[in-house]
Amino acid sequence: MPKSYTELYFPVLLQALIAMALAAGLLGASYIFGKRVRNRIKDMPYESGIAPTGDARERFSVKFYLVGMLFILFDIEAIFLYPWVVVYRELKMFAFVEMLVFVVLILSGFFYIWKKGALDWSASDRAGREQ
Repeated sequence: MPKSYTELYFPVLLQALIAMALAAGLLGASYIFGKRVRNRIKDMPYESGIAPTGDARERFSVKFYLVGMLFILFDIEAIFLYPWVVVYRELKMFAFVEMLVFVVLILSGFFYIWKKGALDWSASDRAGREQ
């Protein structure tokens, strides 16, 4: 068992340093050994293999940002499930009920936004074309 903060946090610091060194090494190797061929095609903006059209300052629908925020919200929910799994055996039924309440609250929010139509992108497109 570690007796001081140095012994406790040394593995974390070592892992962070190794990760930074690995990232710097890979970027440096890419810079040194990578080809630097410049031409008109490579300088074009990339949009999923499709030739870019329209203005870069085009406005996005609010639904685009709502879906992005919802994605982050449900990712955070998944992150909270991991510590629960680690301590589940120690807390037994309390942990189960606590996580059940958490998941029910998250799912109720999910069903609410689903019923509100925040996840239905085609509905606004059809309504705009009919008018």
